[in-house]
This record gives sequence, structure tokens and C-alpha cells, in this order.
Amino acid sequence: MGKIIAIASQKGGVGKTTTAINLSACLAVKGRKILVIDSDPQASLTFGLGIRKNGEKIKGLYELYAGKTTLQEVLSQPIENLYVIPSRIDLFMAELEIFETEEREKRLKFLLESCKDEFDYVFIDCPPSFSFLTLCALVASESVIIPVQCEQFALEALRIFIKLLWRIKGSFNEALELEGILLTMFSKHINLSRTIAEDIKRVFRSKIFETYIPRNIALSEASMNGIPAIFYAPDAYGTIAYTELAQEIISRHNPS
Repeated sequence: MGKIIAIASQKGGVGKTTTAINLSACLAVKGRKILVIDSDPQASLTFGLGIRKNGEKIKGLYELYAGKTTLQEVLSQPIENLYVIPSRIDLFMAELEIFETEEREKRLKFLLESCKDEFDYVFIDCPPSFSFLTLCALVASESVIIPVQCEQFALEALRIFIKLLWRIKGSFNEALELEGILLTMFSKHINLSRTIAEDIKRVFRSKIFETYIPRNIALSEASMNGIPAIFYAPDAYGTIAYTELAQEIISRHNPS
């Protein structure tokens, strides 16, 4: 059975979309069948996987929310084993158009019920804020990965976001769990980065992924070129880290 995992943070610039792109691609290369959903109207994941070029307008998550198309009609496949529900700026309208509908927060959950078991993992890339689209993603998910940049105030922001998660668990999705906290943009040569990583690990202990994602320009360059880093720069430090993260995910769910 496929597992639905949201990748979420109320802060921007923490590596959320970079994680969605590269974790999905690394799992796909390892032979897992992956669906990744761009639930951010900025559509950075869609561009980062090379799906939208030259201003081309494509159907995506907005049309699914609006009931204007089917899942099969919106799926893109940028690489083997990796399928994508893309997005574009129109997705902002979904929040307004379905706000008064019955069980509106379950709309994405209902959309995924018929297909999730076709995939090993379904990842949802959330907006960098706590919005209605984020709520829909968390209601649809079984667990959450929270990327946290190793910078000042990261620990307090993480505490606030986890409190929000537990409120959602109590009110909307009792099955929701914390998959793990992913430390991103880590530099072992910067004292502040090491200190923050140690502070977060001391507080959250086993909830921290063993893999840390380093600062690495190759990750940004790959996204700008619409190519997952594992194909753009397979030997880069960032790529190696996401490959290790993919294996950590696999090992957690298949300990044998």
C-alpha cells in the first residue's frame, strides 16, 4: 500500500520543494513508483522537474480540485517511475472556489483514495505557509516531513509548526504522524549551523532524520534546469545526501 507523505513548513526557503523533487527522484531511481503533487501555486516543483516550459499552460491540481478533469489526464512523467500532478498560479483560485463546499478540507484525500495504492509513495509539496491548501494536504497525508534550515530561530519556528500539526491531528486527521524532521542547508564548518542542529536533535531526538542535507549549489542549478540533481550532478554532495535520505526512508518502512 502506498504511503502519503506531506512535505511542509510554514517558512519559505528551507528546502521544501528541493526535498520533494530530489527525494522523489532518488526513490524513483531505486525502483520505487512515486507520485509527487505540486500543491503550491508558485509551481516551483513543476518547473523544477522540467514539466512547464515556454509558458505552456497545462492541466494540473487546480483542475482536479475544480472537477474539470481526471487524474490520468493531469499526470506527467518526467523520469521513469516518477509521476507528477503539476500546478500553476491558478491553484490560488481553488481555495476560493471550494471554500463553502461540504468536507472541503478532505477534497485532496478523496482525490487520492482511488490511486494511492498504485504507488509506493505519494509526496505532497505544500505552500510555504499554513493555508487551506496546506490543510488539505495534511488531511490527506499519513505523515509529514518537516525541512528545517539550520539558522537562527529555527527551533522556535519548528515548535510552533508541530503544535499546528497536533491540532490538525486532533481536529481533522487522527492518523497524521510526524515522519521526521529534515535538517537542510547544513554546514559542518559553520558553528551556528552545528549548534542549531545539536539543539534540534536534543529536543526532538529520534524524530530527526540521520541524513542532513548540506548547502550545495548543484541542487539549485539542477532545479533551475528542470532536472533532478541525481541526473544533473550525481556526484554532488547534495545529491549524495538525498540518495542517502531515500535509502533511510526505504529502511524505515521496510526494516528487513
